[in-house]
Amino acid sequence: MKCPNCDGQLKEERFQDMIINRCDKCSGSWLNYPQLDQLEDKVWSDDELKGTLEFNPVNSTLNCPVCNTLMVRFNYRYSDLMLDTCPNMHGFWLDKGEEIRVEELMKGDEAAYERKIHVENQWDRHLSFLQSTTFMDKVKNFLNL
Repeated sequence: MKCPNCDGQLKEERFQDMIINRCDKCSGSWLNYPQLDQLEDKVWSDDELKGTLEFNPVNSTLNCPVCNTLMVRFNYRYSDLMLDTCPNMHGFWLDKGEEIRVEELMKGDEAAYERKIHVENQWDRHLSFLQSTTFMDKVKNFLNL
């Protein structure tokens, strides 16, 4: 396949434990949907919690290397990372190094989610304490009620 970004050729290459198509000139990579999902799942495998994949789509300047259709550029999972995707669902174009950025964003999103759950649990315990009989008795005694 021809690279959508330059005049290079996409060659199969091992990236971590999967085979992807990488450009022999610009080092960008073409991932199909299962490959992008596999890349994300190395960090965070709960798809229901990951959120929206494509946000704020606009026309791209690149054509799909599979069907030659003009691709769509979007913010990846509400981040500042811009990826290109084929509207016919053939795959995603990632510029050089963006595979690592996807993993970093997944790590950050997972950590933020875990922090959110922790904070919500603390708040729930705090509210339960405030509603407890013991606490209300202390307030009544303080106010001489």
